[in-house]
Amino acid sequence: MMRSLYSAVSGLKTHQTRMDVIGNNIANVNTEAFKASSVRFSEIMYQTTSGASAGNGAAGTGGKNAKQIGLGVKSGATAVNITGAGSAETTGNPFDLRLNDKNATNFFVVSDGTNRLFTRAGDFYVDGNGYLCMSSTGYTLQGWQVDAKGTVIKDTVSSLQVMSSATKTSAPEATTKAYVSGVLDKNDAQAADTGRIITIGFFDDLGYNYTAKFGIKKTNTDGTYDVTLKDIVDSKGNSIFDVDKDGNFITSQGPNGQTMYSYKGRAVDPQTIFEDASLVFDQSEGTFTSISSANSPAAKTINLNLSVLNTQDASINGSNFSNIEVDFSKSMNYNNNGTSTIGGMNGDLQGDGKGKALGALTGITVSDDGKIYGSYDNGNTVLLCQIAVAQFANASGLEKIGDNCYQSTLNSGEFDGIGVEISADGGSISSGELEMSNVDLSSQFTDMIVTQRGFQANSRVITTSDTLLEELINLKR
Repeated sequence: MMRSLYSAVSGLKTHQTRMDVIGNNIANVNTEAFKASSVRFSEIMYQTTSGASAGNGAAGTGGKNAKQIGLGVKSGATAVNITGAGSAETTGNPFDLRLNDKNATNFFVVSDGTNRLFTRAGDFYVDGNGYLCMSSTGYTLQGWQVDAKGTVIKDTVSSLQVMSSATKTSAPEATTKAYVSGVLDKNDAQAADTGRIITIGFFDDLGYNYTAKFGIKKTNTDGTYDVTLKDIVDSKGNSIFDVDKDGNFITSQGPNGQTMYSYKGRAVDPQTIFEDASLVFDQSEGTFTSISSANSPAAKTINLNLSVLNTQDASINGSNFSNIEVDFSKSMNYNNNGTSTIGGMNGDLQGDGKGKALGALTGITVSDDGKIYGSYDNGNTVLLCQIAVAQFANASGLEKIGDNCYQSTLNSGEFDGIGVEISADGGSISSGELEMSNVDLSSQFTDMIVTQRGFQANSRVITTSDTLLEELINLKR
């Protein structure tokens, strides 16, 4: 009689535990990346009133099974639906990140300053020090850093700082290529007289911009033009060569009688910067044939050898110029009613070698493989760092510690401190989205009904056992 009472009490306690878990699941139906739990029941023990016996074939008797009476139930396990991914919630926030992996067992690695924890909740923001942090806790997101060459160093994960003094700007680049294109009309009066002036803008290695001015003048031979370097001016329109008070170039005579320009007090032969060249067109078709100089006959390019202006003394010339390969092959000699459209552009036709000024950070993006890039107003896109994820031999063995975080246990396996790429198992990251809770309300309400009825049934066992005890007591009146 008493056994049924205690069995029913254990049933009440176990069903109450199950109801607690269901209540927690429903409470977290809108919690980001929450994983629903479920309770598994287990028998407690049995009282054996009679052991099993073997049969005796010779005597013609059979064996007997043991007689056992169960003593109740207990909570055998609380299972977490760790592999069930929640639905996607679109937020539009670029630092809201959702992990897309087949088994939902990749985890962001975060740090509370002392310990590394793990989460599927990807609501991050950039704090005052430029670190990516969890919005709810401030824990810093962990990943791999990038070296000076832009290579990801996949060693121990560390906090990802996406905004710092180093990332707020992108280094300038010197111009190394340029091209001349358009129509040089053979009836262009300016080309026949003083020479058609074209310009090419370029940058030095510190991002300062300059303009090279060229003169293209028609010769006595049809389809042939002389090309000369006229001047190089800075962003204010002032010549980089030394001039006198009247604005005229300061010149001197070189060892071979050539005219030398003065650059920061140093005599420079302009022919070493850009040799006078001949630009030749096919008169029957008006197409480019060649541009040649004494050192570059029948070529399509001429070098603007700006490196001759560089010095070893940074106090004289803090910037350094790079040589620029100027391609003339896209120029034409067609009839355009006396109007020329020929002009110069920095970079080649693919945009390579244009050079760039110092760039300011304008935006940060996260790619689907977890790489974080900075975009700059000079056109540069620079890899800043990469998010790493943690994987475990038994993800369901992780221990929930609140705040949407887990910690490793002896049964989950340890985190190696390095992590893996998000795409290692075909996974990816979606920016501007969050993973929702995987709680299924229909299942939870069904479980709630079953739990309620189980609790109710166990309470009926107690009241019925009480009635039996009452009848027993009433045997003596």
